[in-house]
Amino acid sequence: MKEKRSFFGMIFGREQQQPQAQQYTQMQMMNSSPTFYDFTGDGYDSDTVRGTVDGFARNVGKLKAKHIRRVNGKIGPPTNDDIEWLLSVRPNRFMNAYIFYYRLATQFLMTNNVFVWIRRDAMNRIEGFYPLNSACELLEHQGEMYVRFRFYDGKTYTAPYYDIIHLRRFYFNDDMWGESNRKALNPILNLISITNQGIGNAVKSSAFIRGILKFTSMLKPDDMKAQTDKFQADYLTAANSGGIAATDAKAEYQELKNDPKMIDDKQMNAMEDKVYSYFGSNKDIVQSSYDEAEWGAYYESMIEPFAIQMGLEFTYKIFTDGQQGHGNEIIFEANRLQYASNDTKIKVVESLVDRAMMSINQGLEVFNLPPIEGGEKRIMSLNFIDADKANEYQLGKVSKAAAPPAPKGGEEQNDDGNRGGGDDNRPLDSDV
Repeated sequence: MKEKRSFFGMIFGREQQQPQAQQYTQMQMMNSSPTFYDFTGDGYDSDTVRGTVDGFARNVGKLKAKHIRRVNGKIGPPTNDDIEWLLSVRPNRFMNAYIFYYRLATQFLMTNNVFVWIRRDAMNRIEGFYPLNSACELLEHQGEMYVRFRFYDGKTYTAPYYDIIHLRRFYFNDDMWGESNRKALNPILNLISITNQGIGNAVKSSAFIRGILKFTSMLKPDDMKAQTDKFQADYLTAANSGGIAATDAKAEYQELKNDPKMIDDKQMNAMEDKVYSYFGSNKDIVQSSYDEAEWGAYYESMIEPFAIQMGLEFTYKIFTDGQQGHGNEIIFEANRLQYASNDTKIKVVESLVDRAMMSINQGLEVFNLPPIEGGEKRIMSLNFIDADKANEYQLGKVSKAAAPPAPKGGEEQNDDGNRGGGDDNRPLDSDV
């Protein structure tokens, strides 16, 4: 019979190659806050929050990870592209790159702390990157910092902090953790929830008849209750789809006007805007109805800062000091022109291709067109020339060796040395 393995075991394995648990001591912080971080993402149950977070996460998911080397101010390709393949195609066995970054972005907004465990083999080579959702605490062992993760099924795993990519938001009070969303976000979420419940109750109450049944004759309390229950069962339920009640001379029905108070659109939008503002977004981003300027502002204020933080943290935790000293770096970039208007795309592509700053295939990518054979070649318009050479030409500093021989005798010279009264300081032909 095939042995069953838990998801925990598939990621972490059966045994941990690390010191025994009793050898750890709790990490002491400079402030008085606890070293225990409680993972929580309760606000994700709100449709407003979930839509806002999704608007951020689905755009972060389109970021492209690149492993580069900066040498003498120039960017070159790395000698080994295994890391780039992991980060740009398949960070781990269970996630493609889009889903991986989508989840990191979601955790970033919902918990303000992102933990990614770097799994290494026996040769210390990176096998994968795994985002972890769990409570955790900081420990110390022999001068090194460790993180113990406590999962919901009771299992724990302890890893050195240098193998944990840790991203933070709202980083203020605690020495290590980002602040919780509970105190800041829960009041407005509770108000939105109460409002939605009130709207639902108002719709339900409007479907029923409400009133007072006044009996015209004296009845015993038991008989009055029996008549009331019968009237209610016959007419004051959803089964009375006609909305009409009938009485005889024994009773008189007086209707009570049902006028539920409901919040208007302006107030509801104001509450939702508070949620959007908390997450640095707006309704146009959530509903994908943004224009070029709105997208640019959103990218620079939310996506780009997150990409910068990821690049810095991934670089530091993936590469050794020596590798970083040789220029190895992880960056995350996005094709922002994808969201520009067609007029802007045309102008930018024309300018960059003419100046050999963009290849043909890069220009096609801007318009979501497939690459072509030989499209990586860069072309340049002849209307442009090296600035130094242009200055030499227009200032008359042409090499004497390249100048034509002077004619013998009889030909006049003008004051500036040009023969025949001509003007060699003519404007530069733009096509040369």
